[in-house]
Amino acid sequence: FPLERAQDADKGQNAVQNYTLSPNENFRLDVRSHSDGSKYAELVLRKPLDREDDAQLFLILSAVDGGTPKRTGTAQVIVKVLDNNDNFPQFGDSVYKVKLKETAPQGTLVTKVEATDKDLGSYGDITYSFSQVSENVLKAFSVNKHTGELTVSGTIDYEEERNYEINIKATDGGGLSDYCKVIVEVEDGNDNAPEVTLTSLTSPLPEDSPLDTVVALFRVTDQDSGDNGRTACTTEAMLPFLLKASVNKYYQLVTQQPLDRERVSEYNITITVTDQGSPRLTATRIINVQISDVNDNAPVFEKSTYEIQLWENNIPGLLVGLVQAKDPDMEHNAKVTYSLLPGKVSDQPVSSYISINSETGNLYAIRSLDYEQVKDFQVTVRAVDHGSPPLSSEVSQWDRIFLRTVEMLMLDPFPGLTTMRCA
Repeated sequence: FPLERAQDADKGQNAVQNYTLSPNENFRLDVRSHSDGSKYAELVLRKPLDREDDAQLFLILSAVDGGTPKRTGTAQVIVKVLDNNDNFPQFGDSVYKVKLKETAPQGTLVTKVEATDKDLGSYGDITYSFSQVSENVLKAFSVNKHTGELTVSGTIDYEEERNYEINIKATDGGGLSDYCKVIVEVEDGNDNAPEVTLTSLTSPLPEDSPLDTVVALFRVTDQDSGDNGRTACTTEAMLPFLLKASVNKYYQLVTQQPLDRERVSEYNITITVTDQGSPRLTATRIINVQISDVNDNAPVFEKSTYEIQLWENNIPGLLVGLVQAKDPDMEHNAKVTYSLLPGKVSDQPVSSYISINSETGNLYAIRSLDYEQVKDFQVTVRAVDHGSPPLSSEVSQWDRIFLRTVEMLMLDPFPGLTTMRCA
């Protein structure tokens, strides 16, 4: 007769180590261990009882721990002797072993335990119940007290509990019981999709990054086991990136082609992970990679030749033209500054005739021009960006500006027109 085990808040050697029973002629005590190592006592009948001699027996059960000093707890065991019920229920098997899929729905029959009793009437009627089971068992299973059918009543999760040890008691109408154990082995089902965990990400990524630069590091996991937990990782085709498998289910996303921010400024990379279960489960993760600018483009003038005409005797400081250069880079790498290169006009520095706004590229006449003295002249402009190092083109960033002065004719309906040709 299994007795309720004593509870001890201490652990290890300080927990319950032994049970003892007060001296008596009819019972002895067997001390046994559960699978977790905890001790419990069974009351074993060693001499037949006679209700007419003793209708009740009073025993003292003592539990002793292994600490120093030893501590003891006691409980009274009252044995009521019943008349005529001299046969115990008996299970056909003391241990039942079954396998159960974790995807089994509620109501699934796990197994059926059955005990028999040779007595008649109420003494032979058997009811079934759990005995000393954990809270996890009570949440997951139920037993039919009349039929002994063990069914699923909750959620079975292989990842949380892989084995259940269920003690079932069969009790007849006279209060006599027998016990059996049902060991349920949970089989894994493909009920968990893979997961992608991003460990590191380089974004923005410089567009001049060399090949095999690690852009992202991530890990793929699946809580299932076997084929259900084996995964394959892929990404989209036609991207300048490549997946490389590493150890412990880690993957690296690396560059496999040169990058060009002016062509593609960002990438949304879809990582797809599929397990090998049935049915297969899939998970996706989108990684956004911004491409940062480097100064890899020189400014380019809109035209290769500029020609400007103006009237002679112009007002000094007159706006005479505009030159502009574009740079496909961004921010400071695309900011352009203009300047005049040294040159001569009638043995005078070209800067004494023309000035340029370094920010806008506007050209201004410094002095009043005389057609009879200067009919045309040439100015060279340089455009430089603000990158590091700054870029300038020997051809496309250097342009010539030809200015032509037009003679003022008294009979001309548009007197004093001056022409500048800028190249």
